[in-house]
Parts: sequence; C-alpha cells; structure tokens
Amino acid sequence: MPVTDSPTRAETHRITPAALVVWLAALAIYVVAVTGRTSFGVASVGAMRHFTVTASQVAVFTAVQVGVYAAAQIPAGILIDKFGPKKMLLVGAAVMAVGQVVLGITGHYGVAVGARVLIGAGDATAFLSVMRLLPAWFPLQKAPLFTQLTSAVGQLGQFLSAVPFAWSLSRFGWSMSFVSLGAVGILVAAAAACVLADEPPHAAQPADPAARTRPSTIAPFPAFVQAVKNPVCWTAFFTHFSGLSFQLVFTLLWGMPLMELGMGLSPQQISSVLVVNMVVNVVTGPVIGVASARLGGRRWMLVVAGPASTVVLWLWFLSSTGPRGFAALMLVNVVMATFAPVSNLGFDTVRENVDRRILATATGLANTGGFTASMIAAQVMGYVLDYSSAGSTGYQWADFRLAYYAGAVLWAVGMTGYGLARFKARHIISAPPKVHAAHGTGGEAH
Repeated sequence: MPVTDSPTRAETHRITPAALVVWLAALAIYVVAVTGRTSFGVASVGAMRHFTVTASQVAVFTAVQVGVYAAAQIPAGILIDKFGPKKMLLVGAAVMAVGQVVLGITGHYGVAVGARVLIGAGDATAFLSVMRLLPAWFPLQKAPLFTQLTSAVGQLGQFLSAVPFAWSLSRFGWSMSFVSLGAVGILVAAAAACVLADEPPHAAQPADPAARTRPSTIAPFPAFVQAVKNPVCWTAFFTHFSGLSFQLVFTLLWGMPLMELGMGLSPQQISSVLVVNMVVNVVTGPVIGVASARLGGRRWMLVVAGPASTVVLWLWFLSSTGPRGFAALMLVNVVMATFAPVSNLGFDTVRENVDRRILATATGLANTGGFTASMIAAQVMGYVLDYSSAGSTGYQWADFRLAYYAGAVLWAVGMTGYGLARFKARHIISAPPKVHAAHGTGGEAH
C-alpha cells in the first residue's frame, strides 16, 4: 500500500531501530544497483574486445542503459506512488539481475544492448523507492541527511565494481563475472524482502477526519501532468543535470579509457582513482546534506558553485596538449566527487515544495536530469573519439581531450535551464514551507 501522510510521523524527532533496519535493507538493494550500473565503467575496454566494437558502438551500451534509466524514472515514480516502494524495489532488482545474466552469457552485440535495457529499467526503481521510504519512516527534518547518506553509501557499489568486480573480470572472465553479479542481486533482494515495509505498522491516521476519505494517491496521468507543470520539479531536474554529468560520464564509461588509453595509467592507479572517487563521495555526501537542510531556499548557492568548480578544474586539466600526470587527475577526481552530491539538493527542494502524493513521480522527473545529460554526453563523446581518431581504435590523449569538452558544453546548458526554472519557481521556493500532512502536501522547515 502506498505511503500516506501522517502528522505523527512528520512531527516526531525520533529515529526508530525499525526505520534503520528498513532503510538498510532498501539501501543494500540500491548498492547492488549501483554496482551493476557502474560495472561497465571497468568493463568498457574489455567490451570493445569482447564484442569487437568501436568507441561509438561501446558507448551505446551506456547510452542505452542510462537512457532507459532516465526514461523510466517518471513511470517508475508513478508505479511506486501507486504500488509502494517495497514491491517496486524487489521487481526492479529481479529485472536488473536478469539483465546482468543475459549480458554475461551472450556474445552477440544486439542481445547485449537489450540486456543493458533490462539493467537500466530495473535500476530505475531503486533510488526512487528509497526516497519514497524516507518520509514514511524518518522525521522530515532528517530527510536531507538520509537522502545524502543513501546516495553516498550507495556509492559503495562503485567500489565493488572498481575492485572486486574488476578483479573478477581479470581472473574469471566476462561471463562468470556478470552472471555472478546477477546472482548476488537476487540473493540481496530476497534477504531484504524479509524486513522491508512501505510504512510503520499501525501508522497514525490524519487528524483531519475529512482527509481520511481522500485518496492517498493521484491517478498516473494527472500526477505526471502535475509534476511536469511544476517549475520546482524542473529546478530539481537541472540541479541534477548540471551537478552529475561529469561524474557519471567519468565513472560509468569514459573514465577508464581516458586513464588507460589516453594517459597510460596502470591498473592499480586506475583502481585507486575510482576508489578515491567513491570514498570522497561517501564522506562529503552527508556534509552536503546537512548544509542543504541549513541553507533551505538558499541552497542555490551550492548548486551553482559546486559543479562550476568541477568544470573549471576539468577545463584546466584538458588545456594541456599532453596528458597531465596522475596527481593532476586525482585533484580533478577529488573535487568532482566532492561536489557530485550537490546534484541531490534538488530532491530536498522537491520534498519541501511538492504535493506528497506525487513525491516519487516528482523525484523521478528530477532524477532524470543527470542521467539524461550523461546519456547525451557518453554518445557524443563516442562519436567525437571516432571522428578525432579517424576511425582508429587506438585512441590517444588528443582524442579524449576533444571529446571531454562535450561535458563542459552540457554543463552550460544545464545551468541555463536551472536559471530559467529557478526564476519561474522563485515564489514557491522562497515562500515559508508548510506541513499539510492531512492534505498530502507536506514539506519540511528550511
């Protein structure tokens, strides 16, 4: 049953052990989803060899997965609002596991692309479902912190793909590694199913008697229309778009080829870059979550300053005609990972200013931003690499240098969109937040 608003839950300041157990169970599924999502980041060079494809063709794997993930966000949000996060978490985990197994056993490029479709579709339910659980189980004023904790701890999946999964690829090969990843997903989902629940048992009814007769959800199409028409949702969309594109492109696809082919780094150095990226992301995420809760309507300052710092450093890094050293890349990597959690600040704005009954739908729209940007960037960069190298697969620093400029262009597009959406939503975001638990339009205090 979908989560409904409850003033008792919204007003309590206590985090219960049951809430932590539910959150950790959902988080485990999300970690596996991130592992599957980022697994191609360490397998991209191997995929070129396994399927005998070029850069633009291997980019299709990530572009399709991320594109399906982004396109599925709003439908997934609608389904979560209707059927509840527990069911959608488990269904999504099963679909993703099937995709990993198919990817592992096939040697056909077209079938493998289809497997990535399944992986993207299954992945689409994970983060949104956890976001839908938070206001049901946790005090609303703690939600920004747990949003960032979810995103940060979820990045352990990046560590799992960068170290044990990469080791498995080198030791056991393509098929065994991807099939095993699918099997782990099923086992984790089965264990989580034992403790997951959409809301606390015997959740309090709204204090307003009339509210008890109101539907707890809005029909799918009206919910979609309401989200699309709300400028707050587009503010969050472009927050995610501009804040996450470089991070996703680097960790999901083009980071390893840049480091291995463009810079000549060793496997140990490449693994250390990806692990440091994950660690910094985990550490800084909660800090940014606390900052978001304190800044409230002024969090736009972080939205602009954080990604801008990343872009400036990338432009400096790419300005050299020859590849910069390992230390320079690590500096860019640390700053990028530090400010990647800024992309989640839009979710806080949505939670504070959007009708609670369409919370997952609105969050889904917001969550398409960064993945839409990275889908476009990944494919464009693949085409640029092929163009720059004149069709050769011996990509060099000059080719990657040209391709990575696409990320800066997309960031500029995202910030333009953010400015326009923020201007339209200024009266909503700047207004004092209100908690309308009985009416399903809850928000939290700035």
